[in-house]
Amino acid sequence: MKKWVVMAKRADFQKIAAHFHIDPVTARILRNRDLATLEEMERYLRGGLDQLYDGLGMKGMAKALVLLEQKLREGKLIRVIGDYDGDGIMSSYILQDCLGRLGGRVDVRIPDRITDGYGINESLVREAHRDGVDTILTCDNGIAAAAQVALAKELGMTVIVTDHHETPYEETKQGRRQILPPADAVINPHQEGCPYPFKGLCGAGVAFKLAIALGKGVAETDFTERYLPFAAIATVTDVMELVDENRIIVKEGLKRLQATENTGLLALIAANGLESAQIMAYHVGFILGPCLNASGRLYTAKLSLSLLKTEDKGEAAAIAEELVQLNDSRKAMTEQGVRLARYQVETTSLKDDRVLVIYLQDCHESIAGIIAGRIREAYYRPVFVLTDSAEGIKGSGRSIEAYSMFEKLAECGALLDKFGGHPMAAGLSLQKENVEPLRRMLNEKCGLTEEMLTEKVYIDVAMPVSYVYPGLIEEFRLLEPFGRSNPKPVFAQKGIRALKTRIVGKNRNVMRLELMTPEGVKAEGVYFGEAEEFEQWLKGKEDFSILYYPQLNTYRGRTSLEIRITGYC
Repeated sequence: MKKWVVMAKRADFQKIAAHFHIDPVTARILRNRDLATLEEMERYLRGGLDQLYDGLGMKGMAKALVLLEQKLREGKLIRVIGDYDGDGIMSSYILQDCLGRLGGRVDVRIPDRITDGYGINESLVREAHRDGVDTILTCDNGIAAAAQVALAKELGMTVIVTDHHETPYEETKQGRRQILPPADAVINPHQEGCPYPFKGLCGAGVAFKLAIALGKGVAETDFTERYLPFAAIATVTDVMELVDENRIIVKEGLKRLQATENTGLLALIAANGLESAQIMAYHVGFILGPCLNASGRLYTAKLSLSLLKTEDKGEAAAIAEELVQLNDSRKAMTEQGVRLARYQVETTSLKDDRVLVIYLQDCHESIAGIIAGRIREAYYRPVFVLTDSAEGIKGSGRSIEAYSMFEKLAECGALLDKFGGHPMAAGLSLQKENVEPLRRMLNEKCGLTEEMLTEKVYIDVAMPVSYVYPGLIEEFRLLEPFGRSNPKPVFAQKGIRALKTRIVGKNRNVMRLELMTPEGVKAEGVYFGEAEEFEQWLKGKEDFSILYYPQLNTYRGRTSLEIRITGYC
């Protein structure tokens, strides 16, 4: 059961509205996004590229620039080692394209999810040495690869690590001590002593900063403009917080994406039946991003990288179609995995656990994280989905706000072969005999109360439907892009009546309603989800409460106000 909570952050909403020439409702939403001053609100509403931070402020950046500029001058072979997800693919593309445009000898290796696992490994290091690579440049990985970096150094290679993941640490008598890889330069805003003002960049965001710094004053094209769309795609697909600098990267990057000339991206947009000009954060997060990710999940991430690099329209169209088909396969496999996971939770002692550790023996390891996310949504619990792999058991976890997955895995480190990630998501590997002990220990140490395990839905404004007008809906576009830490606003009203209902759609998952407010105002409503369940629930209800978001619906040249119902009670 979800708990509805009306946000009640105080401010002079009339003053804010007058200052920015916006509706007081919009002013209230700004305050609800933890923006306290007019300066913060100004940056949120109107912040542009001139307010991006200087990447030279990152610890390790200056050293990396000196090294890379030297390698470029000397014509040394540089190998970028990325990762197989959307962030790793975009990071790899940015760095390879950037170094190539600066005249460098550069190639890319993206680990295979199944045979290599995450990030740089010993075999990739030895392969680089055999190939005569002088410098390894990691992106979206490497911060937890101390042994692999040490091996590369022993073999005489220069190593530069760029990453954004949490830095590993150990507990000592003097307190927590970070463990950094022995690279020639480490760029990661999370490392101790890094003065960079924003810690929330994704891997491609860090690569973006390095590319801009490398190209400053030497590149023929503006690297900020060139790589913004790729940094934006990665920021959305890696589900980073859309605040501060990330908000600017995504907002400005989407504008460039809508006008992209990248042959591969244009082909992928077309293969999904979209138009470039209509691309929003939603399309990146739920349509384009999953296609790019699907190659690394079910085949090879090199396919997505080749899509971004090709300038041949025929080749791009063929690759894009293959990515769409791979994503369709991934979706079908995910649905089957979710059904099996839910059955396991409902029919075993797992249903009593506060941290769900679900072992799906035959699940494709690449979709474990997606299944974990779906199960978290269903039960509002931290979820780990584990499956068999060649080396033992592998898994992925997805968390809730009250539970830091990375910290809790660290407490169970003795049971794990390897782990890494963020507070909200993590990957791990372990031996089969440790699955049950891990489940027990995670639950014993979880510290989660019933209150923490009750999902809260935060209502921005208890706003009567009758207050909504087209100009207000247009004004809400100022708040985009929506995503993590900048959700689409939620409104609520009590006393709504359903005058008529009808279920539509081939899957019967859409309900259209004629609504009436307590003031007697009629409005068109729409609900997406378990429509038949909602219809049954409505029977016998004289009135009910809704969560909603207003939108404009254009059909056959007629635009009308529509209330999209997102919750009811």
